[in-house]
Amino acid sequence: MPAKSRVTIALIAEEAGVSVPTVSKVINGRPEVAPGTRQRVERLLHKHGYQRRVSQSDGPVGLIDLVFTEIESPWAMEIVRGAEATAREAGASTVISVLHTHAGPGRDWLERIATRRTDGVVIVASRLSAGLQGRLNARSMPFVVVDPEGEPAPHVASVGATNWNGGLAATRHLLELGHRRIGVIGGPADMLCSRARIDGYRAALETAGVPVAAELIRHGDFLVDSGHDHGHGLLALADPPTAIFAGSDLQAFGVFEAARRRGLRVPEDLSVVGFDDLPLARSAWPPLTTVRQPLRDMAALATRMVLAIGRGDRSQARRVELATELVVRESTAPPRP
Repeated sequence: MPAKSRVTIALIAEEAGVSVPTVSKVINGRPEVAPGTRQRVERLLHKHGYQRRVSQSDGPVGLIDLVFTEIESPWAMEIVRGAEATAREAGASTVISVLHTHAGPGRDWLERIATRRTDGVVIVASRLSAGLQGRLNARSMPFVVVDPEGEPAPHVASVGATNWNGGLAATRHLLELGHRRIGVIGGPADMLCSRARIDGYRAALETAGVPVAAELIRHGDFLVDSGHDHGHGLLALADPPTAIFAGSDLQAFGVFEAARRRGLRVPEDLSVVGFDDLPLARSAWPPLTTVRQPLRDMAALATRMVLAIGRGDRSQARRVELATELVVRESTAPPRP
């Protein structure tokens, strides 16, 4: 096999049994290629590690693509604000795409941005397949993943937060207040950040010598209804928790409502801790004790990284985790005697 540095469009075309213009159309996201042919060419581009040559006359086009699986939550809005502010400082604009699926950016989306050119792609809370990584690389499209759902490959640049430490700090805070029956509501069981937060919860309990009770661990999504439904479930137990650590602020607000409907007061009857520190956390009643996740900083860093990768700085291709911090407000208190 030729070395990667010698891989050319002509070699790919010969092996695929197609013309050089056909390979060029695939690389540039042109639509007039049969699906089967496109897939065959993309597999070979990925196999050979083809990198599109960029002309010296090509410079930044002033465009960053920001790709979400969903954008209807305040969490997503914090990411948008951080990315937009940083892109603006760099003289770039942002284009927002919403996929409505956690499977990762699809072929149609990729072809659209390949056609219009972009300085880089920031992909938020998604799962990146090896095939998609190969297609992005084949088009020389810089990308960074924010808060990836799964464990990213070692060479994939990504930005996350110290979720394990956040779960540990939240649970330790409740333990120090005297709570021993502590429920936890996470996100999807296969989501990396959710697993890390619950692992931190487990570690805090085990270190304190408190048994980890399976019935106190629930998985849902990070939205209000999930906190409400699982909060009801936890509070309906014969031996209910005196405190609940919710995997997001939105879930915590759902727990507030579940407690209210059961005639319980926060924090007098039930302590609640969230995760994210959204602006709403400060104005909730009671103000929410939560783990601050630096969402705007995460988005800003990812945007700077993708711009640097686009300039050829491959040292940016690394995993970065920003520190979380417990913010104590008025939704936690010692349990009733």
